[in-house]
Amino acid sequence: MTETQVLGSQLIIRSLHRLGVKTIFSLSGNQIMPLYDACLDAGIRIIHVRHEAAAVFMADAWAQITGELGVAMLTAAPGITNGLAPLYSASQAESPLLLISGDSSVGEDGSGAFQELDQVSITSPLTKLSIRPLTVQELYPALDNAVGQALAPRRGPVHLALPFDLLTAETGLKELPEPAASRAAAPFDAGILERLAALVTDAERPLVLAGPAGARSHMRAAFDKLEETLGVPVVPMESPRGLKDPSLGSLSEIIPHADLIVLAGKCLDFTLGFGGTRALGEHARVAVIDPDARMLERAGRLLGERLALTLQGEPVAVLSALRAARPVAERSAWRARVDGALRNRASRGLAASAGAPLGPRALCETVQTFLASVPDPVLVCDGGEFGQWAQAFCAAPTRIINGMSGAIGAGVCYAIAAKIARPDATVVVLMGDGTAGFHLMELDTAVRENASIIAVIGNDLRWNAEHLIQVRTYGPQRLIGCELSPTARYHDVASALGGAGFAAHDAESLKTALGLAVDSGLPACINVSMAGEAAPVFSASDPSATGH
Repeated sequence: MTETQVLGSQLIIRSLHRLGVKTIFSLSGNQIMPLYDACLDAGIRIIHVRHEAAAVFMADAWAQITGELGVAMLTAAPGITNGLAPLYSASQAESPLLLISGDSSVGEDGSGAFQELDQVSITSPLTKLSIRPLTVQELYPALDNAVGQALAPRRGPVHLALPFDLLTAETGLKELPEPAASRAAAPFDAGILERLAALVTDAERPLVLAGPAGARSHMRAAFDKLEETLGVPVVPMESPRGLKDPSLGSLSEIIPHADLIVLAGKCLDFTLGFGGTRALGEHARVAVIDPDARMLERAGRLLGERLALTLQGEPVAVLSALRAARPVAERSAWRARVDGALRNRASRGLAASAGAPLGPRALCETVQTFLASVPDPVLVCDGGEFGQWAQAFCAAPTRIINGMSGAIGAGVCYAIAAKIARPDATVVVLMGDGTAGFHLMELDTAVRENASIIAVIGNDLRWNAEHLIQVRTYGPQRLIGCELSPTARYHDVASALGGAGFAAHDAESLKTALGLAVDSGLPACINVSMAGEAAPVFSASDPSATGH
């Protein structure tokens, strides 16, 4: 190799550095060692995790927190396949994520090479784009294309499989290629835009439902501005429980009263009852704004005559281009009604008796008091029944939940990435004892990376969601595979890994543990004994209603 020529691995890493990538989440492996070496010279930090899935979850969280491209790097075959579940989660969360994987050499294709696998066929259904370049000349165009696709509306994950012989080959280049010019967005159809403006102006009770991207803290300001400009409530949706998402209060009871529903990047799917009248009401007209033509076609198929119009484009840009709207004051009562439904947490639950285990609501309210007292709080909520309580009763300006995929177990990974992205933030993750079992060893990663997160485990000694399903469907005498160990000491895991561990059994001891966790300056785990209860469902008409 001449001194002036760039190797394939250097081309990839230097190009990422030029794009602003300073952090990559990874687990080492044979086929990506050239990329690791190139990171040293480029000054890119590698966050080295304990399981490949954790790297992808962290890259997903990085993208959600920063709005930037998240990058994960895995080795071939078992490495990349270990990262598939979080790749699906990133897709459903609409996170711009680049997954780089090492691969067997092109020169050995079809010869039974070590860890040879058709990675592209596996990851294609989970990504916007999956590419395996076959020559060094294809390396940069493949990377450029992949990154462009990840960041283009609707954002999402992409995969670049890099054969080992291309990483170690000379590219023939002395300098990095010039980046491709960004493509200008296609102009909107003026006629359809006018029709949308007329629909919004004429509606008395309009509602905009945004997709997961609208829930990101860096996007919230744009939607808040639109809400004030147009006088239309904007509600982001990012939960697999859809309109029954506890963090949306009793919104499901308000939606049938809307006369116009605008799906602004919100996919019409199971979370909206597939557009049926039971979920969206019988009389509302529906307008759909989406960058994906397939979503517009789906809306036409599911909504039929109730579909007022479709417009292909990025939702914020489309709504910002509207020129007409009803005076904001005329919708003040409607907006207040929607806001009241979103805030509704009415319930008629009985107060806990003396000596009874701490309930999930009381646990979450104690954590919320803590969040309200610390600077720059970031909230992470894992899935499962306890995750729904956390989403209902805990809030922060920046929040990550398990998302549309319904996956569980990523909470610790999300929290670590959030803390690395925002070192001065107070990052709290709430998870159940079931979800804690997925990635609790990443507390080791947190210790090594000085990511002082606070993990609060609501411990009800079971997989509560499945427990409740079995009781409801088969009866209490047919419970199987739901119990967890009463002797498990999750907080001691944190201590053993170099962090801080605390046990709590009531609100007062939890409050004390939260304070000690902050003061420790270490990654901390608080194991909280808790009663197992079904996730809340709020109802203005029936305040006592709850359900799974």
